[in-house]
Amino acid sequence: MTSPDVADVRFLLLPLPDFALLPFAGFLDKLRFSADDEDYSRQRYCRWTIAGLTAGSIRASCGALLQAEQALAELDPGDYDYLVLFGSRQASAMSALAPGCRALLRSIAARGVKLVSIDNACFLLAACGLLDGYRVAVHWRHVAEFQASFPRVRLVPEALYLQDGARLSCAGGTAAIDLAVALLSRHSGRERALKGLADMLVDDSRSSQHALRSLHAAASDRGPLGRAIAQMRDWLAGPHHTERLAQAVGISRRQLDRLFHASHGMSASDYWQEMRLQHVRWRLLNSPHSLATLADEVGVADSSYLGKLFRRRFGLTPGACRRQAATTPPPDEAPPGTI
Repeated sequence: MTSPDVADVRFLLLPLPDFALLPFAGFLDKLRFSADDEDYSRQRYCRWTIAGLTAGSIRASCGALLQAEQALAELDPGDYDYLVLFGSRQASAMSALAPGCRALLRSIAARGVKLVSIDNACFLLAACGLLDGYRVAVHWRHVAEFQASFPRVRLVPEALYLQDGARLSCAGGTAAIDLAVALLSRHSGRERALKGLADMLVDDSRSSQHALRSLHAAASDRGPLGRAIAQMRDWLAGPHHTERLAQAVGISRRQLDRLFHASHGMSASDYWQEMRLQHVRWRLLNSPHSLATLADEVGVADSSYLGKLFRRRFGLTPGACRRQAATTPPPDEAPPGTI
């Protein structure tokens, strides 16, 4: 049995400004349950420190405040096995932190500390050049943005989490619990890693390649229509047409259009175009990328034509949409790939 004075594994937790509270809380609570023989939250078998880029409070995306124990630069990286970075909702905000963090993060990596990115923290590590040559798991909502920003970093589509050498990544959300279980299993054994899952009302941990039923619920629960919508999302940037979509689903084009008219009041091709335009709008509001880049993402060869489609749908140009968002909080909106 591990001595109370020698932990199996040591974590340095770094919630970044505007971090998502769910993955941070899930990861930390899993450590807490596994750290002690009972439920006393003593840091015996694993230990952790909560740091900030600066000392003081860190605001989560939901507005909650978390108190950092110390600033990251004040800590000795040699005291930890993993530096776990928790990202914010805005991927571009994470990339913008790179100039001020690059030297420090590189020095920590050089000390042999494994770097773990959760949610959009992968944008920060990639912007610092710390993911070059590594495979990365990215939240499905930000795959297109990550590919556009860092085309030389290899993505593993739909992976919940993964490890590639000294770099680990996690898509975020409750997948942070699964990642914590995987790390604790490696260092403390499977039995201790699973401790507390029932208290957290969580079923057995998921593998890194677990397919989210919620992401593909339409495909599994709604027959040909659901499969068509899931395929539209997968083919968002491809030169695919409705005829091929109908073939992939296993019905005729006419049957496919009838299904879409009955369910959504529009043809399959109109629904697909709406999905693409919603994706472009979301990217305009949440990234700095050009309209030409976004046109590539949705399979439109001419960015001018995309601009016309966008104005016809939303009543303003893409540039005006972005400028408006800079001065006015955007309204609630559907995530890309949904209508």
